[in-house]
Amino acid sequence: MRFHQAVTFLPTLHALELAKAADTQGYDGMYVSDHMFFPRDRQSRYTYSTREDGAPGFGDHWDPDTHWPDPWCLISAMAAVTERLEFTTGVYIAPARDLVTVAKQVGTAAVVSEGRVALGVGVGWCEEEFVATGQDFHTRGKRLDDMIPALRALWAGGWVEYHGPHYDVPAMRMEPSPPSPIPIIGGGHSAPALRRAATLCDGWVAAGAYKPDQARTYLDELAEQRRRAGRENEPFSIYLSLWARPDADLYRSFEEDYGVTDTLCAPAMVAKVDPSDPPEVQLQARLDASARFADEILAKMR
Repeated sequence: MRFHQAVTFLPTLHALELAKAADTQGYDGMYVSDHMFFPRDRQSRYTYSTREDGAPGFGDHWDPDTHWPDPWCLISAMAAVTERLEFTTGVYIAPARDLVTVAKQVGTAAVVSEGRVALGVGVGWCEEEFVATGQDFHTRGKRLDDMIPALRALWAGGWVEYHGPHYDVPAMRMEPSPPSPIPIIGGGHSAPALRRAATLCDGWVAAGAYKPDQARTYLDELAEQRRRAGRENEPFSIYLSLWARPDADLYRSFEEDYGVTDTLCAPAMVAKVDPSDPPEVQLQARLDASARFADEILAKMR
């Protein structure tokens, strides 16, 4: 099993320092989330919200000051200061951008990282972001279904083209092309999201952290979707985040019983940090938390 450390909600420059540390601590990758901005007047409701106002259930993290760096800029920067870590988005709201821009940004990050990226994608929930970028919010699911094969076509190298129901790309050269196929991981646990991952993607990534029983329910549904698609025996990555005390035996059980290949963890994100402390003190607390998780969990899993 591989372990990826999430840097969601953290100060942007802390992510770079954590990546350098994680590269030597035994982690397998870093996990980067995506939002473009915080709308002052938010009318959109978070897909999985349990709050009356529809806000994401992220405690005090979801506020206007939260850093949301562009994932591919951050991934390229982290790749430049590491040697072996892989980088995955969880999830990149691809249909809020145009197809060619997504293909160019992700493909370039794959080149500069020497193939150490995976594209985790989802449809998003914040309509205000789609309005700002000029993309249709209401067709985002259908467009993402078409974007997945389109991206694979545009990354093939040489003269490429694509003709689908939502995207029509005439012959073009888009260089540099990725050194190897970029895995596309479908995110979310709604019925359409599970269907998309099972039928179109190279894997599935959880939407947030689940309690173990919740995770088992979604993994059973995913397995059924893969069976219906005739893909149950194909290679398939499963990225899972558990809302439970870190436990090596628990992680092993999900690996053995459900085929979970990748665990998402967030020791630096949940580290005890006093906001009034200087930035360097806060960073050290996060680095210490990352090291403890490596010593207490990763060492037992190897």
